[in-house]
Amino acid sequence: MAVFHGSKVKIFSLSSNPELAEEIANYIGIPLTDSEMLRFADGEINVNIPETVRGHKVFVIQSTCNPVNENIMELLIMIDALKRASAREVNVVIPYYGYSRQDRKAKARQPISAKLVADLLQIAGATRVIAMDLHAGQIQGFFNIPIDNFRAMPILGRYFKDMHLDNICVVSPDHGGAARARDMADVLGSPIAIIDKFRPEPNVSSVKNIIGKVRGKNCIIVDDMIDTGGSIATAAVALIEAGAKKIYVSCTHPLFSNDAVQKLEAAPIEKIVCTNTIALAKEKTSPKIIQLSIAELLGQGIINIIDDQGVSTLFR
Repeated sequence: MAVFHGSKVKIFSLSSNPELAEEIANYIGIPLTDSEMLRFADGEINVNIPETVRGHKVFVIQSTCNPVNENIMELLIMIDALKRASAREVNVVIPYYGYSRQDRKAKARQPISAKLVADLLQIAGATRVIAMDLHAGQIQGFFNIPIDNFRAMPILGRYFKDMHLDNICVVSPDHGGAARARDMADVLGSPIAIIDKFRPEPNVSSVKNIIGKVRGKNCIIVDDMIDTGGSIATAAVALIEAGAKKIYVSCTHPLFSNDAVQKLEAAPIEKIVCTNTIALAKEKTSPKIIQLSIAELLGQGIINIIDDQGVSTLFR
């Protein structure tokens, strides 16, 4: 039994990102608690927790990335097991929140799947959610339990600040990301530009215009996630054609679906700087891709929650 600052605490890692969970546990100074994730022949998931969790503050670390549905079911079943085992608290750490792009009805008869996932987590028994850079801030309103939306901007901003680039322009790849670009620009003391694009269908985009001055600038495209890479690659080409000097990319969540890495490697991009909210398989790595760790940020957040301290100072 681990006692941390007078509280009984256990930290569990599920299947999606064990490396990040290990880093977080090492930062806090509490070893990960073993659990057995079992599969029946038909694919059903079962879980076994060898140690008692009665009266513990429990933290479960699981990004709900690809395979999204499998990882969500693992998380829900683990939460249920912990609640039935009389855990005092079940704090769910979701570095990447799957289905976050489905946060509203864009067309008639569409679901709001981000709300459905929030409902499932609460019904399963989660008592708190800790996330990183939710795609839409209003997702926090889908929960009736405490939720902390940590920000990767301090980590990413520090990296670019330490590069000492001159003549910088921070670029939002669409109108919806302008506030995110402004946050990075405030850190770097630079102007912003916005890519005016439209999406004829999901994961397909076309650049119509660039709002702002990018000629002769070192441009940093800032987004919360990169999925297929098409939008970022198209934006990079458009910026070069508009006279930009060099192109860098910053994102929190490197989904890199399908041939995204190949598209990004072929695009006129110097570096793609992301975080380890999602573990990258070997085939999804590249010399262009720099992955920064969020373990200390989440680890300190967990410590503050255990100690009943605020976490807002960590968002700066």
